[in-house]
Amino acid sequence: MKRFAITFTFALTLLLCTSMWAQAAYSFQTVNYPNDTFTQLLGINNSLRIAGYHNFNQNSGFQLKLPVGFVTENYPDSMMTQVIGINNTGTTDGFYVDNNGVTHGFTDINGTFATVDFAGTAFNQLLGQNDMGQASGYYSMSQNNSTPDTPYVYDELGGGVFQVINIPAAVGGAQATGINNSQQISGFYIDAAGVNHGFLLNFGLLVTLDAPGSTFTQALGLNNKGQVVGDYMDAGGNTHGFVWTSKGGFTTIDEPNGIGTTVVNGINDLGVLVGFYGTAPINSGFVAFPH
Repeated sequence: MKRFAITFTFALTLLLCTSMWAQAAYSFQTVNYPNDTFTQLLGINNSLRIAGYHNFNQNSGFQLKLPVGFVTENYPDSMMTQVIGINNTGTTDGFYVDNNGVTHGFTDINGTFATVDFAGTAFNQLLGQNDMGQASGYYSMSQNNSTPDTPYVYDELGGGVFQVINIPAAVGGAQATGINNSQQISGFYIDAAGVNHGFLLNFGLLVTLDAPGSTFTQALGLNNKGQVVGDYMDAGGNTHGFVWTSKGGFTTIDEPNGIGTTVVNGINDLGVLVGFYGTAPINSGFVAFPH
């Protein structure tokens, strides 16, 4: 597979100072993998097919079609797998840990698994998937992921090309967590002071997403309408999910059973959210349907 890097540098950063909205109107459904106390839902497509994983000690990936129907999805012969991104054709991506303890990105296209590693790197994860054969993710130069992360987009259909995203302020590294059909990219970066900031790469403009009053913000996914989801930490150390739009700013999302421990990781084009709440090793997944 041909692999090379094209580096993009974005010098213009826009800091958004929008006001926080009240809790939005959603109907929440808790999802727990049978006989397990640890479940995370990470991606959802327009057919309401969900990607995720369970088992805190030995991660096992799955797809889920509500109301029931968990289907195990693990990279062959792996120690652990997390299924994270899913598009509207059912292609998934994520990462797995091999029997030597090395973490690799992967894609699963119609049941055919493929490893995705940036050449010469020691650690890879894919985190998002659009309908155009593109995945978002990152690499690290250390096997234990102790060195700063570098975000990239991977083109599955165009010869396996990696496009590296260079964010000047990301002294502590960055991850590309989602990509939509318009090639908008969500993610987060860590600045020189060790502070996490969400971002949306919007047609060449890098927009920094900091939830008002927060000390920590991560953008973890987006849909084809440009709605971004993620989590932030308030001044009291509580974690809340959010939905962000360019016109409306931030909307806080708290699963009623997990106020202060909620993470929103995925959103489809219908505005349906998936995520999880709780404190590991006890997590429950949730789906949130907008009213």
